[in-house]
Order: sequence, then C-alpha cells, then structure tokens
Amino acid sequence: MSEPTLDQVLAQMGDVGQRMARIDAAEGAAGNISVFLAGAIAAPDAFVGQGKLSLPVQAPHLIGGTVVVTGASRRLGDIAAMPEATLCLLQVIGDGTEALIYGAANVRPTSELNTHLAVHNDHVGRRGVRHHAVVHAQPVRLTYLSHIPAYQETFAFNRRLLRWQPETLIEFPEGIGVLPFQMPGSPDQMRVTTDALATHRGVIWARHGIVTRSDAGVGKAGDLVEYAEAAAHYEYLNLQVGERSSGLADAEMRLICERLGIDQKYF
Repeated sequence: MSEPTLDQVLAQMGDVGQRMARIDAAEGAAGNISVFLAGAIAAPDAFVGQGKLSLPVQAPHLIGGTVVVTGASRRLGDIAAMPEATLCLLQVIGDGTEALIYGAANVRPTSELNTHLAVHNDHVGRRGVRHHAVVHAQPVRLTYLSHIPAYQETFAFNRRLLRWQPETLIEFPEGIGVLPFQMPGSPDQMRVTTDALATHRGVIWARHGIVTRSDAGVGKAGDLVEYAEAAAHYEYLNLQVGERSSGLADAEMRLICERLGIDQKYF
C-alpha cells in the first residue's frame, strides 16, 4: 500500500471528524485525531510557520517525520472545511523533544498530545511503520457503559460487547482494552494507553471514551470507533429491555473464529 499524501491525510481527517460528529462522539471540541507521516512533508501555504514547540514527551522515532494533529478547543467536525484553523503540523526535529509547528497563529495541539506522540513513537520504533493514525472520541453509549463497574474489566467488557455481531470480533480479534480512569492529558494516561495500544487496536478510557489506532489510515481508526459504538448500542438496548437477549452464543462465536481463522480468548 502506497503512503498517502498530506492532502489525502487532511481529507481523511476531515471525513473522520465529520463521522465522529454524526455519531455523537465529538460534542463541542471533544475528541482528537493525529496522523504520523514519515519523511519530510512540506507544509501547505495555508499552514504558516509558527516557530518551535517543546513537545510534552520525547519522540526519538518520529524525528524527521510529521505529525498532523487536531488543535486544542477545536471541533472535529470543522476539520474538513477549515483544516488550517483546526489542525497543527508538527515536524519533529533535534533529539525528538521539539517540533516546528505550522498552522494558524492561535492553534496549539490537543492537551492529550503526549499520548498521541507516545503511541506513534512506540509503533514507529518497534514495528517500523511509516504511517500511523490515532483517534480519540467519546461516543455516548460506549462512554456511558464505561461508567458502570461491570464494564470496567477487559475480559468482562469484551464478553458483553463482542457478542452482538461478527464484525466486532473480526475488527477487534484481540479485544478492546479497558483502562482505569486517569486524569486527561496526564503522564499516567499516556503510559497506560501506550502500553495497551501496543497489543490492542482500541482501548477504553473509563469514564472518558475510546482511543483507536491503525496503520491502515485514519479512516480505519475512525471505523474502529464506529464498530465499537455499534456494539455498545446493542448492549445499551439490551440493558433497556431487561437483558432479554444473550447475543451470539459462545459456540456460534467460536464457529465464526474457526471459519475465519481468528485467534481470540473471550468465547
């Protein structure tokens, strides 16, 4: 698969931003998106150089590459129409503790930039990927379920959510990790998220939302949010009617996995 151009990435981020808004996963300025691109990327004319930015975490594996990231207090749904006013381009330089920042004069990266950088740095350094995307969103039902103690443990959470349709297990064969609540933007949040996303494609931040990652493009990372929220919707509906359904049976789930060659541990 060829690496996308910056214009393609900007268009894909705009599409994902609008999709997150449509599924009520990005109210106001909630949520954030970032994409790493290896190599030198020339900033478009609309993205004006704003000097150097000290990064919240060292990212040595991203040196020479570009991170396109949503700005703090910017709406994901506005990316498509106003990319230069909602996004920052960060060209990582030096020893990985600084970046040249491009964008509108008053745009600064999301307060959760540390987590985005750490996750990109881990996958680029450990797996050698040249294109990597991270999406954080706050879908209503998925976030609501993460407030309930019964859904705050990874095994139990996956037993309940993966059972509603085959697509969810296909998209998350390793399951969705569930992490305890951490202060947003904190070093602890960054650390546990980076560790969990080393082995999962998506993780739940308890009482906060979901984070997904993909090296197949930001569109795919957005898809994963939608798949997870669809499963949460089924679970939410089932709770509303008194849990009248048990979803797909364990034997049916195992048959799906056997036929599709999925290695999983939940059924």
